[in-house]
Amino acid sequence: MKSKQLANVLIKIIGLYVCLCAIPGLVSVIAAVIAWTFGMPKSSDTMFYILPNAIGDVVQGVVGIFLIIKSRKLAEFWFKNEDE
Repeated sequence: MKSKQLANVLIKIIGLYVCLCAIPGLVSVIAAVIAWTFGMPKSSDTMFYILPNAIGDVVQGVVGIFLIIKSRKLAEFWFKNEDE
């Protein structure tokens, strides 16, 4: 296996790992929003703590998807001087 191919596979695995790490945070944020909407007393403090977590988890998921989609281009960029 050539180094570009190996780098492509490893970048895809890292992207998948980043996406999987974002899932529990997104689920907990969704559960908190549902609880806040239907059951918890309305206060701005609750959303003040939920919103940064939601934004961070969404960004983490987007970065993971970006790594999966662009893994070949990233591997070619990092190993452009290496012979085939």
